[in-house]
Amino acid sequence: MDALGPRIKQLRIDAGLSKAALARRVGVSDVTISYWESGTIKQVGHERLIALTEALNCPLERLLEDATSVASQRSAEEVTGDVRLLTLHATPPVPWKAHTLATPLAASGSAIDALVRECFLVTPAAGETFAYLEKGDIAAILPTSHFQWEGLYLLEWRHALTIQHLSQLAPGTLRIGDDTHHTIVDSNKPLPFHITGRLQARWQQCHGEVPF
Repeated sequence: MDALGPRIKQLRIDAGLSKAALARRVGVSDVTISYWESGTIKQVGHERLIALTEALNCPLERLLEDATSVASQRSAEEVTGDVRLLTLHATPPVPWKAHTLATPLAASGSAIDALVRECFLVTPAAGETFAYLEKGDIAAILPTSHFQWEGLYLLEWRHALTIQHLSQLAPGTLRIGDDTHHTIVDSNKPLPFHITGRLQARWQQCHGEVPF
């Protein structure tokens, strides 16, 4: 983690930002930025790391080269490479269509390669709230317009993007939600929503990779 401070400083300089400007973008004080860069504060939380990648306009892997402070980041780092972490907003379109340079994850040869290949990495945008995906979490989403099997899906529903659990109760019947709160729809008829992607994996702030 000792290398993170100098890396933050260099990336800040490369981005043409003062400490105060970076602090405003990340949501901390400029004193905190100074402490990070000097190594006085060695532990940078997952949420702040995500904010730094957005503020410095750099991929997560570049920020975390040699860094080992957050265990949950280690699994995410295996698959980020040079792929930009996209922010997920409740307002359509899906982030990989909103960003023309966004590219899905290619084959990397890692242990989770088969799970996340051709996925996009997304995290909730500042101020956005999604079920199953909290602030600072990262999800690998595979673009699809069809229900494949039970799991979490990114839907465009009621003019907004939402993450819902979909399952098939019987042929031609889909359930949206869990056992407590759910809606039943006839999949043989036009659906009231559009499926835009399936969550293949998720990395939480204090936990490791959680495949679905």
